[in-house]
Amino acid sequence: MYIKAQKTTLRVTTLAAILTLPLASGAWAAGAHGGGHGHGPKIGAPGKSADAIGPVTVIMTDNAFDPATITVRKGQTIRFVVRNKGEFVHEFNIGTKAMHVAHRKEMMKMMESGVLESDRINHRKMNMADPADDKRHERSGKMMGMRGGKMTGGKLMAPAGATSMAHDDPNSVLLEPGKSAEIVWKFATSAKLEFACNVPGHYETGMKGKLTVKQ
Repeated sequence: MYIKAQKTTLRVTTLAAILTLPLASGAWAAGAHGGGHGHGPKIGAPGKSADAIGPVTVIMTDNAFDPATITVRKGQTIRFVVRNKGEFVHEFNIGTKAMHVAHRKEMMKMMESGVLESDRINHRKMNMADPADDKRHERSGKMMGMRGGKMTGGKLMAPAGATSMAHDDPNSVLLEPGKSAEIVWKFATSAKLEFACNVPGHYETGMKGKLTVKQ
């Protein structure tokens, strides 16, 4: 088994510093939240728990990762146990630098829309329609006594063709304070990777780590 992790010095960023970053204006973009930063052959694929080694425990604080660096071997399947011990929402996302750049734009839209707040996730809004779709679906929705959606199994569902802001890619977890989750990932490349938090303001204040995949 080969896994190497290096500890980090914890850094704290105040809520005020995070929230003073400028927010871009505009409506939600079309397409699912995961469409811009997805996973694929460049970084690997979801792994099978039976094949996984580890776990590698990753602690998220405000705003840092512990460990700060992780080294694995190409072809290994690793089970990551991610815990948010900070006071804010944080993300653990495996990807290239370019993937993180694209993903931060999506996370900004989540914050602008109210899906993502500094210390909580609005799970109801996360799976609702793009507000721009409301008028298009309003007529059929009113016929059912609701606006722009339908009831399925007692839950309000977004209409067909609506935008989803779900954060459900297998290379990433988004956690509220005190929550934990697991990722099982098979590394199929020796590309330069990072693990990062792309909640607006967090990456910029240093919430990222180096993930080296050796041959």
